[in-house]
Amino acid sequence: MMPRQDGKVAIVTGGGRGIGYEVVRHMARLGAHVIIAGRDEQEGLAAVRRICEEYKEAKVEFNTLDLASLQSVRQFVQSFKKRDLPLNILVNNAGVMLVPEGRTEDGFEQHFGVNYLGHFLLTWLLLDALKDSGKCGHFSRVVNVSSSAHCIGKIRLNDLNSCQCYSAHAAYCHSKLAQLLFSSHLHQELQHGGSPVSSCAVDPGMVDTALYRHLWMPLRLAHSTVAHLLLRTPAEGAATVLYAALSPALEGEFGGGYWANGCREMTTPPTFDPQLQLSLWETSLQLLGL
Repeated sequence: MMPRQDGKVAIVTGGGRGIGYEVVRHMARLGAHVIIAGRDEQEGLAAVRRICEEYKEAKVEFNTLDLASLQSVRQFVQSFKKRDLPLNILVNNAGVMLVPEGRTEDGFEQHFGVNYLGHFLLTWLLLDALKDSGKCGHFSRVVNVSSSAHCIGKIRLNDLNSCQCYSAHAAYCHSKLAQLLFSSHLHQELQHGGSPVSSCAVDPGMVDTALYRHLWMPLRLAHSTVAHLLLRTPAEGAATVLYAALSPALEGEFGGGYWANGCREMTTPPTFDPQLQLSLWETSLQLLGL
């Protein structure tokens, strides 16, 4: 049970399907104006239609955002800011997993570029809107959808693009650890600066979504057989994401952290390394020309 969100505006990346769709659907039901930010226009518009058919008063729309293109990220933000809307909630949900080795439009390894760097730039460019919309008792929130896979990830500042030895699984884990380090450092920066914005990371658990479509074929067949028995539904996976984004219990100083199964949880030691957080932060700013 979450409070009404009338008057609030939220952006959810990858909101056209899976966990993101359920997050958008529930936020719209609670009265928020939700913008689905995604690469697939047909999928996004179909999601808008389904939600509006279910909730006649829903305020939901689709805008194109390709996280594999820094130009697309900048264009999305520029278009959003022209509308002079508030921004109360940013859910960095979109991602890729186990994709074959490849590069984004800007030359970054795909997991690192999409899951982490694209969201870093998006958040950075929207921070002023988030700060302007936050106020005492009603902080704006950034929710980064991470994964327990971050536990076995490593950050090699001299090889963020996994050029030395590529493994799709390892690259995914590295990107999720980077996302967690970013989320934690961002929250600290915001709190030290007195900004009315909080940042947290969420592990939705193992959820039956299209993320698994790049599994090795025999594993994919096994996955399709047992997924409904072992994995959470997208609606179940969205629960903690929604809690982190909407719960009154997480206002201000009570925000931040890493959340799983509806509870704040501890993470691996590298996540708390202030020097690693800062080094990755500064390296990311350099890579993005910020």
